[in-house]
Amino acid sequence: MKKIALFPGSFDPLTNGHVDTIRRGALIFDEVIVGVFVNTTKKSFFTPEEKLQLTSAALADFQNVRVIAQSRQLTVDSAKELGANFLLRGIRSVKDYEYERDIAAINKHLSSELETVILLSSEEYAHISSSMLKEVIQFGGNVEKYLPPVINQAIQRKRTEEA
Repeated sequence: MKKIALFPGSFDPLTNGHVDTIRRGALIFDEVIVGVFVNTTKKSFFTPEEKLQLTSAALADFQNVRVIAQSRQLTVDSAKELGANFLLRGIRSVKDYEYERDIAAINKHLSSELETVILLSSEEYAHISSSMLKEVIQFGGNVEKYLPPVINQAIQRKRTEEA
């Protein structure tokens, strides 16, 4: 059986921490599907179309990774439609662990055949989050070292357009 993992997230913006988790997941699974989902509780920096395009560009060099968009569907339903038998998640802290543990439990309740695999964040990325980076961006701070170049360039273009 082919091992397919769905890595769902809002990826707004996709960070080097996300890319590291995807890279490591791609070594474990036959295929990793990065699902660019809508998080209704967060205010987005990029449109869904921009996130899909930028995430695809940032991950173009990965042979066994593909990027899809999903707007309004349960993650377990998306996984089933995609033929994924694993959910890939990354955690940075105890706080993330508690959140991801609860999500994994409800997902297991909704789809008993779906397993959640959690990778610990690499040390150099454990302190960053998309939400934190968006806050720094809002106030003109430099977040270049935390982002894939294509994402950073898109942020700089948006800053220029808004100025």
